Amino acid sequence: MSVVPIKILNTSDLPLPDYATDGSAGFDFRASLLETVMIAPGERAMVPTGIHVALPQGYELQVRARSGLAAKYGIGLVNGIGTIDSDYRGEIKVILINHGDKPFEINRGDRIAQGVVARYDKAVWDQVDTLDETGRNSGGFGSTGNQ
Repeated sequence: MSVVPIKILNTSDLPLPDYATDGSAGFDFRASLLETVMIAPGERAMVPTGIHVALPQGYELQVRARSGLAAKYGIGLVNGIGTIDSDYRGEIKVILINHGDKPFEINRGDRIAQGVVARYDKAVWDQVDTLDETGRNSGGFGSTGNQ
């Protein structure tokens, strides 16, 4: 495990994102709300965090759903995983969706998502006329069977 220094601006009075345990890969984002937000079943909401970051080039911040909210209430992220790029300086907002069957209430300070800092590589495309053969080739969903 390496440690990556990241500049952070917190425009709320809430604590900085933190890791729940020493073994946590993700840190928690909290809802920086002035009033309660209710998300009806099938609806979505963009929830502010009050957090702005300056990531080093070559890193991204992945915004992920919290498994407890997903399992207990059906709350997830509309886009699966959100990516915060190293050149973005705006406020991090979390786009939540309610896949559950009951309205879900979000209050100021609630833990609404988790963030994971990840290093990435940029692709350099090498256009070719054919690709090498594999055992799978163009077999898609379910092509490897059920085991």
